[in-house]
Amino acid sequence: MTTNSSTSPGELAGKKEWIGLAVLILPTLLLSLDLSVLILAIPHVTADLHPSSAQMLWIVDIYGFTIAGLLVTMGNLGDRIGHRRLLMIGAALFSVASAVAAWSSSAEMLIAARAGLGIAGSTMMPTMLGLISTMFRNAKQRAVAISVQTSFFMVGMAIGPLVGGVMLSAFWWGSVFLLGLPVMGLLLVVAPILLPEHRAAGAGFKLDLLSIVLSMATILPVIYGLKELARGSSVVVSLVVLAAGLLFGVAFVRRQRRLADPLLDVRLLGRPAFSGALGMMLLGGSTISGIILLFNQYLQLVLGLSPLNSGLWLIPYTVGMVAGYMVSPGLAQRFRPAVVIAAGMMVSLVGFVLLTQVPASGGLVITVLGTVLATAGLSPMLVLGIGLVMGSAPPEKAGAAGAISQTSNELGVAFGIAAFGSIATAVYRGTAEVPAGVPSDVAAAAREGIAEGTAAAGSLPGDLAGSLLTAIREAFTSGFAGVAIVCAVLMVVLATVALLLFRHVPKSGQEPAPEAESIPDEVPAGETV
Repeated sequence: MTTNSSTSPGELAGKKEWIGLAVLILPTLLLSLDLSVLILAIPHVTADLHPSSAQMLWIVDIYGFTIAGLLVTMGNLGDRIGHRRLLMIGAALFSVASAVAAWSSSAEMLIAARAGLGIAGSTMMPTMLGLISTMFRNAKQRAVAISVQTSFFMVGMAIGPLVGGVMLSAFWWGSVFLLGLPVMGLLLVVAPILLPEHRAAGAGFKLDLLSIVLSMATILPVIYGLKELARGSSVVVSLVVLAAGLLFGVAFVRRQRRLADPLLDVRLLGRPAFSGALGMMLLGGSTISGIILLFNQYLQLVLGLSPLNSGLWLIPYTVGMVAGYMVSPGLAQRFRPAVVIAAGMMVSLVGFVLLTQVPASGGLVITVLGTVLATAGLSPMLVLGIGLVMGSAPPEKAGAAGAISQTSNELGVAFGIAAFGSIATAVYRGTAEVPAGVPSDVAAAAREGIAEGTAAAGSLPGDLAGSLLTAIREAFTSGFAGVAIVCAVLMVVLATVALLLFRHVPKSGQEPAPEAESIPDEVPAGETV
C-alpha cells in the first residue's frame, strides 16, 4: 500500500484530518443535494426544453442510474490509482457537466449532462468513504467521521427542494446546477493539501472490462426493474428485467472468483460483520425510502399540502435521523453495536405502531411523530453499518468496500419504493369503495390510486367529489397502515438478527474478537482475462 497519510493504524487523527473531513463534507452535501434539487425545476425544464415524457424520465433518473451502475467499478479504480486522484478527477468532471447542464439547449443535451454528473458522482462517493477510512484509522474517530459525513448527505437530500425553490425564485432553472462550481473548485484547490493519497499496494491499473460490463448488467437492470414496478409498469416485463440482472450477477460473482485481480473481492462477503451489515443497511434503507414515499403522498394527497409545505414537514425526520447519526458512535463506545442497533429498531417499532393509527384527516401531528421515530430509530443501524463495512475491509479494499456500501443503499432505496409502494397499492385497491353515482371512468381512475382518483374527482360536483375524496383518502391511509404493520414486524425480526449476527462485534474502539474477524480461505485464482 502507498500512502502519505499521517496516521498509522489505530493512531489518533489530528487537526489536518478533521479539516480534511470538512473538505469532504462539501462534495457530500452537493452530491446528495443534486439528487433532489431538480424536483421543483421540472416544470421550468418542461416549459423551456419541451422534452417528451420518456425524455423527462431520463432527465430525472439518469443521474441515479449512472451512479449506481458505476459505483463498484469506480470504487475499485480508486483503490488502484489513488482515492484522492480519482476524487479530483470526479470533481473536475462534475464541474464541466454542471456547466453543460445549466446551459443545456435541448432535452438530449440535458440528459447527457446529467449522465456526466452521475459518472462524476460515482467516482466521488466511494472515494470519500475510502479517504475517511484512510484518514481515521482509530475506530472511535472513524465512527464519528462516518456519522458526520452521513449526516450531511441526509441534510443535502432534505434541503435540495428548498434550495431549488430559492434558486428558481431568483434565477433560471439552470442555476440549480451551478451550485457545484464553487464547491468543486474549492475541492480541487485544497484536496492536494489536506487529503492523503492512498492506493492498494501491487494493484495494477488495468481493470477487467468483462467484469465492468457484468457489474453494470447486474445493477442497472435490478434498479430499473424495481423502479418500473414502483411506477406500475408491466409486472411481467419488470420481473424479466430483474431476473436478467440477477443472472448477470451470478455470472459476475463466478468471474470474480476466477480472477487473480478481481474487480470485487467476493471473499469480503464471507465476513459476517461485512455481509450482515450490508443486508441490514439494504433492508433499513428500503424501509426508510418506502415510508418517506408514503409520508410525502399523505401530506400532499390526503392533507392537501403544497409541495413546498410538504418539503418543510420532511425536515423533522431529517433532524431526527441526523441526531441518531451523531449520537450512535458515542453509544457504540459504551454498548456493543448489536445492542445499539437493536435498541434503535425498538424506537422505530414505536414509530411504526403510531403510523398504523394515521387518520384520513387531521393526522399531521401523529404522522410526523411516527415518521420521525420510525426513521430516527434506524439511523444507528445505517451509520454503524457503514462503520462495520469499512472496518471489516482491509485498507487496500477501502474504495471497493465504500462502493459496495453505496450500492447497497441505492438498491435499498429502489427496493423499498417498489416493495412498500406495491403493498400500499394492493391494500388501497382492496379497500377503496367508490360512492354510488360516480361515473365509470372516474371510478376506474379512483381505483387505480389516490393520485389518479384525486385528479379525477375534480370533474365531479361538490358533494360527490367530497364523498369520493373521503373514500380514496381512507383507502390510502389503510394502505399506509398496512405498510406500517409490515415494517413493525420487520423491525422485530431485524433487531433479533442484529443481536445474533453482531454479538461478537466489540464496543467501538476495542479490538475485535478473533472469531469475528476470520476471513474465508482465498479461492484459487485462475485466468485473469
